[in-house]
Amino acid sequence: MLFRRPPSPLLLRCFSLAAALVLLYFIASAQKPSPAPRGRILLLPRSIVSGDRATLAVLDGNGRLTPGAAVIFSNGDRLTTDATGRALFVAPLTPGLIYGSIVGREGRVPVTITPRGESPASSMQVDSIPQVASMADRFEITGSGFCGDADANQITISGDPAFVLAASPTSLVVLPPPDLQPGRASVDLSCAKRNGPPLEVVFVALSLEADTSPLAPGVLRRLTVHVRGTRDKVTLEARNLAPDIAELLGGNPLKATSSGGVENQAHFQVVGRKRGSFLVSIRLVSPHAASH
Repeated sequence: MLFRRPPSPLLLRCFSLAAALVLLYFIASAQKPSPAPRGRILLLPRSIVSGDRATLAVLDGNGRLTPGAAVIFSNGDRLTTDATGRALFVAPLTPGLIYGSIVGREGRVPVTITPRGESPASSMQVDSIPQVASMADRFEITGSGFCGDADANQITISGDPAFVLAASPTSLVVLPPPDLQPGRASVDLSCAKRNGPPLEVVFVALSLEADTSPLAPGVLRRLTVHVRGTRDKVTLEARNLAPDIAELLGGNPLKATSSGGVENQAHFQVVGRKRGSFLVSIRLVSPHAASH
């Protein structure tokens, strides 16, 4: 999950010297780009359409959009993000699977090129959208009839504009508006005079509760994630980003189901391996609704 305001998970960092747990809140915002091209996260639509437009985005380690980041594809195509931290490009003509990566960083992001005939542009259809999403994390919508230029898509959530990070005619990566309240919300889509079907998503807020005393070798620490916006059980995934400092008990990554009910919460545990700062990322695992 991410946190308000972020498009990456909710991050929990423990500084043993300061004896404090700190939640890092960050958001991808075109108005607050990273000052230098230190891109770490490449966001691509799940699929793009042969010969049609698409938009990608690059985020830095704090989840901010990153101008000037160089991206290369496995077919040799190369581009650089603009002042908004995104890049508009034309999909290759040959259908199939290609990979994108940030120049100078390890890791590749797959994207499928589909034939143009498989994506009708005369109407908008939504095939998949999360049933439950984090208020502070990006989420994906798949279907057809979207605009490949991210800013050409008009998406509102409870009447407020959302921000489109990445886009293609078949896939959108969307960040909810910053002042969204937890609970059920309407989602409205339009693009080039095409309107999507009426949609609803339950948006949840996640908050962390943990002991703020110093972490030391052998010390057990319980992390409690409180869920607001639904009384249903949800699935959370924790990922230990500093395994040399602490161990996430049960595996890494580790999924847990919340209790449901009024006091909807989930628990994780870490144990210290040595003194230092540990970092745990916790995000919502969003189930997707059936086709519309």
